[in-house]
Amino acid sequence: ADAHYGAALTWDFYKNELGRNGIRGDGVGAYSRVHYGNAYVNAFWSDNCFCMTYGDGANNVKPLTSIDVAAHEMSHGLTASTANLRYSRESGGLNEATSDIFGTSVELYANNSSDVGDYLIGEEIDINGTGAPLRYMDKPSKDGKSADYWSKTLANLDVHYSSGPANHFFYLLSEGSGAKSINGVSYNSPTYDGAAVTGIGNVKAYKIWYKALSTYMTSSTTYAGARTATLQAATDLYGAGSAEYNAVAATWSAVNVK
Repeated sequence: ADAHYGAALTWDFYKNELGRNGIRGDGVGAYSRVHYGNAYVNAFWSDNCFCMTYGDGANNVKPLTSIDVAAHEMSHGLTASTANLRYSRESGGLNEATSDIFGTSVELYANNSSDVGDYLIGEEIDINGTGAPLRYMDKPSKDGKSADYWSKTLANLDVHYSSGPANHFFYLLSEGSGAKSINGVSYNSPTYDGAAVTGIGNVKAYKIWYKALSTYMTSSTTYAGARTATLQAATDLYGAGSAEYNAVAATWSAVNVK
């Protein structure tokens, strides 16, 4: 039931919010496999079978079927059918961030009191056994491995950690910097140069990211390329020099992409 719900939510989000008819945009639905393996602590998307697979987690009692995990993994299919961001170096970090961005956005879209929308990744599945989320979008370094800001060494990180600056960008673009509480969760998002940034809301943020991904990003897009792509997307959607365009520019600077 959770797997079906996650697939339906992701489909509805793509259709209702982004005008996309299915993962590939061709109206074809993906199927889901559950109870994969034995105590399998993972979930994954496969383009080969056009399907979603869920393990049951540690001791087969912590299935990885939460909303953000479902939407994260299925959004890898979206990336594969659009920009096809290469899964290594900076493009790989952007690939992973795209799945975190849409995983979070679907969770917020769901508005489900049993899994309240937040900017935490995998907070329901307890994959580390500590109750802590897998990743934090407001300050990615809180996981001990992810980067908050772009640097020349970013491409040397695992793609799940080089995704940090793009996740941070998305949080800041959505909600802005500084301390705040959203849906009962406390955040305190810093910026590279200490300058405050003001968010434009989650909806505008994900529409800009989707437009950039589906129209302007390519398999080799870097962080600098993502900045260019999102600025062009903001121009298309809201106009050159608009408040949204200026917010995108300021937010990339806030994560040291200039």
